[in-house]
Amino acid sequence: MHRTIARAALPLLLSSLTSLAGSLVVTSVLGRHDTGALAAFALTMAVHSPASMAVMGGLRGLAPFVAPFRDDPLAAIPVLRDARWLALLIGTAGAVVVACVPLIASLGGSGVEGFGVLPYALGASLLVSASNGGANTVLVSLGRGRQVLWASVAATAVVVALVPFTVARWGLTGAGLAFLCSSLAGVTVANLALRAALGRPVGRGRPRVQEILRICRVSLPLSGTMLIKFAGLGVLAYAAARTGVTGSAGHAILYALSGFLMVPAIAVAQAAVPEISRADGMRSRRHAARAALTLAAGAAGIGAAVVTLLGGPLLRLFTADEAVRGLVTAVVGIMLVSTLAEAGSAVTGFGLTAMKRSSSSLRSLAIGWGLLVVAAVPVTDTWGLSGLWTAMLVTNLLLATLQTTAFLSATADERPTGSRR
Repeated sequence: MHRTIARAALPLLLSSLTSLAGSLVVTSVLGRHDTGALAAFALTMAVHSPASMAVMGGLRGLAPFVAPFRDDPLAAIPVLRDARWLALLIGTAGAVVVACVPLIASLGGSGVEGFGVLPYALGASLLVSASNGGANTVLVSLGRGRQVLWASVAATAVVVALVPFTVARWGLTGAGLAFLCSSLAGVTVANLALRAALGRPVGRGRPRVQEILRICRVSLPLSGTMLIKFAGLGVLAYAAARTGVTGSAGHAILYALSGFLMVPAIAVAQAAVPEISRADGMRSRRHAARAALTLAAGAAGIGAAVVTLLGGPLLRLFTADEAVRGLVTAVVGIMLVSTLAEAGSAVTGFGLTAMKRSSSSLRSLAIGWGLLVVAAVPVTDTWGLSGLWTAMLVTNLLLATLQTTAFLSATADERPTGSRR
């Protein structure tokens, strides 16, 4: 089981790293082009990222409905058609929100201007990704995770190749066009791979309202968890900013390091969803979850060891400010333990999704992050950045406990039901 999940997780890990590399290239090119353009891009992405995560979360809810058909992919086609209708609904809502960024910036008094067509291009890019109908999730569920990597490579290659030229010629508008072309490339490759896996195109078909609602009961809570977390992260950033420039910069570095450490854990958790979905009975589900938890904790632990051993050189890559480096060094230990707890929480959360119990994850996240949001500002005002990250550690431990309890409860009285049910 460990090897099966690890093999499935590797393409997802490489795909995530490829996407991160593409984002870094875009940020670098815009930063060298114009500071104002970078500010407008950052503000647009502050809206686009949670909208994109909400769409992605909704599409991840498709996995437990497709995984049982791994040995008979054609039987999954009606489910894929239902998912495409749902994806278009979620994607349209997200695209409208992203297109309203100039209005949001104006009402919020940010003073940032010159967005060009970037919000509209990113909104269209989000809609294109949603029209994919969760092809990447389906490929992973059908055991074709390697194809997800090629879709990510295609998307990243297009944006990296186009951005230097389009930004130099059209500024921020050029960045938006590059993103749109990137999404088109990734969706095209993913759909070609899906067609090859199925042996025929998915097609549209009439919407089956009851079946779409069944998927909604898993997908929409996942979208909700993404929105709650991103809203909470915004509050944490605000709390850190209240400590001053040094504290804000230190928090940004710590969060960036934590994000990189979480990439392997998220890849493992995603790869485990089909295995848990197909498992027959309590013991098999728990065995798959334990295997994923071991791999995720091991990957996060290796990353934590690297950060501990190479902390000095790593921090110099982020900043030349000794005060910021000193603050990060003082808090990094808390961040590492918090990340390990978050890795465990991610595995059990995805395990609940595999069992179509994503509403349990939503409740846990609402409790944990709700308490953290309430406490963030007073805790940070009193104990600084170390207090904020200690609160995050406590939150991640609470989430890990709540979601593990929910997973154990969900499997406690379960009997073998057959892989197709």
